[in-house]
Amino acid sequence: MADYSFPQDSLFLGFDSSTQSLKATVLDSNLHIVATELVNFDSDLPHYKTKDGVYRDASINGRIVSPTLMWIEALDKMLQKLSSKIDFGKVVGVSGSGQQHGSVYWKKGSSVILSSLNSQKPLVEQLGEAFSIKESPIWMDSSTTEQCKKIEEALGGPLELSRLTGSRAHERFTGPQIRRIFETQPDAYKNTERISLVSSFMASLFVGCYACIDETDGAGMNLLDIKQRTWSKKALDATASNLEEKLGKPAPAYAVAGFIAPYFVERFHFSKNCLVIQWSGDNPNSLAGLTLNTPGDLAISLGTSDTVFGITNDPQPRLEGHVFPNPVDTKGYMVMLCYKNGSLTREDIRDQYAEKSWDIFNKYLQQTPPLNDGKLGFYYKEHEILPPLPVGFHRYVLQNFTGDIVDGMAEQEVNEFDAASEVRAVIEGQILSMRAHAERFGMPFPPRRLIATGGASSNECILGSVASIFGCDVYTVQRSDSASLGGALRAAHGWICNAKGSFVPFECIYKDKLEKTSLNCKLSAKAGDPTLVSKYAIMMNKRMEIETRLVERYGRW
Repeated sequence: MADYSFPQDSLFLGFDSSTQSLKATVLDSNLHIVATELVNFDSDLPHYKTKDGVYRDASINGRIVSPTLMWIEALDKMLQKLSSKIDFGKVVGVSGSGQQHGSVYWKKGSSVILSSLNSQKPLVEQLGEAFSIKESPIWMDSSTTEQCKKIEEALGGPLELSRLTGSRAHERFTGPQIRRIFETQPDAYKNTERISLVSSFMASLFVGCYACIDETDGAGMNLLDIKQRTWSKKALDATASNLEEKLGKPAPAYAVAGFIAPYFVERFHFSKNCLVIQWSGDNPNSLAGLTLNTPGDLAISLGTSDTVFGITNDPQPRLEGHVFPNPVDTKGYMVMLCYKNGSLTREDIRDQYAEKSWDIFNKYLQQTPPLNDGKLGFYYKEHEILPPLPVGFHRYVLQNFTGDIVDGMAEQEVNEFDAASEVRAVIEGQILSMRAHAERFGMPFPPRRLIATGGASSNECILGSVASIFGCDVYTVQRSDSASLGGALRAAHGWICNAKGSFVPFECIYKDKLEKTSLNCKLSAKAGDPTLVSKYAIMMNKRMEIETRLVERYGRW
């Protein structure tokens, strides 16, 4: 039997460079969590003056960016914090995740700076002039509508683009973002020698040279041929000139990006033999951290964005949803739905109607009946991705609602609900939408198993609604930040693959010992009553009727 054990006392370090923070998780050789840490961008780095980790540009509709240097300074701060908790000399593998779609533009000549960092100085002091664009477009940006239309037209329409790259053109995707920079800032584009995703950017810092974009995160760009797992020449040509040379070649997610750079050996006393495994996107890393490896399982991530994802061996790209190469399987795929209005929208309703208190929010959720007496809400604090609707709030009361039939059920639009109903409406509305679009995308219903992650997965009241609407048990893992956990686990997996000289199935590193690790799932909410699940299906169908009309009237596409 093959030996998939790790060196005794070894550590694996995983990061998640997300929208609002940088998080870290450390696993030992038995895959137990031994340390965690967090750097919040707004509160720990207030001099950047971000709100929720971003800048919203009032002069350009939909433009949302983050200061690139903030991510670098967060890493400086994170390593200082971790140095009091762990011995970096025992870390044998590092990997991590970045918020998907965000992009970084390295100025010509920056590779020299990156390869000759002075260990006596913080990173942020040395990389201030390394970028041709100093504010990175991120996944919340929606300023590229025209570029999306042009790219889809050049590729034969949205469905053809989806079949090729896994998704139709989306405003947050990196390809449309690059095209906008190519069109509106040609000098900056010309002065760019490398374009990184947030994931490959962070990996580049650790290896002291430009790290490859991994195949999974690369699929969130509208540029990668997901079947061949290489850049599509047609997609590149539809985006910008000389683009392939600025991207480098994509790499498998399990591959070694390089040994850790001398900067980290000298400054933080990492071992010079520490491997840096390719970083990937936050959602793919969550898939790894949740050990999601069976078709029929679904995961829901409740974070700044909300996502629903699963795995498949037979992807069917469509006009909604996304298909990415599976980050821990060389042949399979990951399927995903993404919502922009996640935790920040829930917090907005909490602040307006629940006295800025999660305790009161949860009390209201418990006081109101399931189905909310026929009240349905659509809450879009930001331009939404799914469905493609602009900022706005739409509330309806279903007349004669019994939960039995749709026929004869009219809806009346209202300006506001009572406070408790607003709370239930923002939760039920999102989960109903998730179920409806997941079914429409071909994801399994009911799921064999549903795992919840992200910040809101620690809220048992919200998980109860998920169980009631999806009609299945809901599980959670020990670390709600599954992305940094996935980064640490992928660091371990990449280390094993390198040690064995070839790809090793992901489950081999935890098989037969899952319950003894920090990866084990626990039951957090029991499946809802089947009769209630059926009534939610009736409400869901009515919601989709209303959503379709809203898209016809206000849709941004």
